[in-house]
Amino acid sequence: MSVRLALGTLAASCVSALGLFLAQPALAQPAYGSYVGVGGSLGVESDDDGQLDLAGVVTGRYDVLKAPISFRAQAFIDRDSLAIVPTVSYDFPITWQLEPYVGAGLALATDGSVVGDGTSFVIQPGVDYMIPNSKLVVFGNAIIAFDAYNGGEKDGDAAVSLQTGVGWRF
Repeated sequence: MSVRLALGTLAASCVSALGLFLAQPALAQPAYGSYVGVGGSLGVESDDDGQLDLAGVVTGRYDVLKAPISFRAQAFIDRDSLAIVPTVSYDFPITWQLEPYVGAGLALATDGSVVGDGTSFVIQPGVDYMIPNSKLVVFGNAIIAFDAYNGGEKDGDAAVSLQTGVGWRF
């Protein structure tokens, strides 16, 4: 009984090794395309003592076709505040449709914004999903703004906001 088990294990190992030897490496293809989009944002507003705040977001991505780099910008529009967040991202293409990324840039915000109330350095992890057979993109990301608040109790604190929405690829 143990000889059959050993032979079966050896045969399975040989087949697995042959499969690994003959397998071609998987090459991820970038989710090409620049886009503009709209969506919503959820963040913490400094004026509301840590309460969650909603804002509209207008976003854009310019894809550098020869490199895994994109230029991105988001505008956060609230009832009484505005913030602009330009970033440069490094894109990690997984498939033709799915592309996670990590960006870095600046937040330029007015008082009461979901990303703070001044100028701050930001990190932007996110993902783009290109809907197959369409020009639509679903995006989602976070903005982590360091030293985002100037003055008051939150002076020097970080601001975090989450965004999602739909874009039109061109």
